[in-house]
Amino acid sequence: MRIAVDAAGGDHGPAVIVAGAVDGARRFGVDLLLTGAEAEIRRALFAHDTAGIDIVVEDAPETIGGDEQPAQAVRRKPRSAIAMALDAVRDGRAAALVSAGNSGAVMAGALLKLGRIRGVDRPAIAGYLPSMTGKTLVLDMGAVTDPRPSHLVQFAQMGSIYIERAFGVERPTVGLLSNGEEPSKGNQLVQETFPLLSIAPGIDFRGNVEGNDITRGIVDVIVTDGFTGNVLLKTAEGAASLINATVRRRLTANPFRTALAAMLRPAFDEARKDLDYAEQGGAPLLGIDGVVIISHGRSNARAIANAIGVAKRSVDGEVPDTIARLMATLEPAREPAAATG
Repeated sequence: MRIAVDAAGGDHGPAVIVAGAVDGARRFGVDLLLTGAEAEIRRALFAHDTAGIDIVVEDAPETIGGDEQPAQAVRRKPRSAIAMALDAVRDGRAAALVSAGNSGAVMAGALLKLGRIRGVDRPAIAGYLPSMTGKTLVLDMGAVTDPRPSHLVQFAQMGSIYIERAFGVERPTVGLLSNGEEPSKGNQLVQETFPLLSIAPGIDFRGNVEGNDITRGIVDVIVTDGFTGNVLLKTAEGAASLINATVRRRLTANPFRTALAAMLRPAFDEARKDLDYAEQGGAPLLGIDGVVIISHGRSNARAIANAIGVAKRSVDGEVPDTIARLMATLEPAREPAAATG
């Protein structure tokens, strides 16, 4: 299996991306296709032991800036790292894409070059958040900021398939993010989605869940709109950073605490690892006819390596094909009829 990696993406440059890609390839037993500035990629590769890894490098001289309109940029710059990596997935030269680049360009390019799975109305970004029981999958995290109720139903179905096929969670449970557990709670989107989820095939719907239920881990999958999901993700990242900084400050306040912290360091390292975004690696763009993993722009080498693991799990679990088979058996979820005067 060969994984395409956008070596031009991310905030830290090709050296970090290449380091993570090589580490991930070795850990997960895959080969690589790296797109970006060829000279920089090959320079970075010299610093690593690549024996036994089949690595293809494709020069991508064009770059997509953060201020460019994503869809137009992908069309106008076919020799950008994102576009070329997606071409490799489309043409079968790579099984999946991992990118820490412009997420808008990745989504637009995936829609343009790979297309949606037949029957899927909108793709969704699915990301894990830490919980007391392990991890909770939340989607959407930014692909669709203003979805319809039927879109949330599909998010629930796709999320359930992903967590089952890629991570082995049997009969995953689903919750709808709201401001109360009662079916009458929530905004119009939530209230109209609730009855659709209650009868939707392919999911085990457990009702509304509140924000504090995410960390309790009472369901495996939580669905919400992309605006709320993205705010939730950024809030969780900020909270994790605050906890880390606060604990560090308190434990170094005096020599006694510093000595105690040294004794407890293994436990603190494990806790920090549980909250570290780099351990998640990346989030799949579900609903696309191919495996596309979107990583954080500030991803370090460990995050890229773990993203390759997420990509391999998705390919091995045949996630896109399983979603396609489910969608082929379903009729679109019916939304409440508009009120007439």
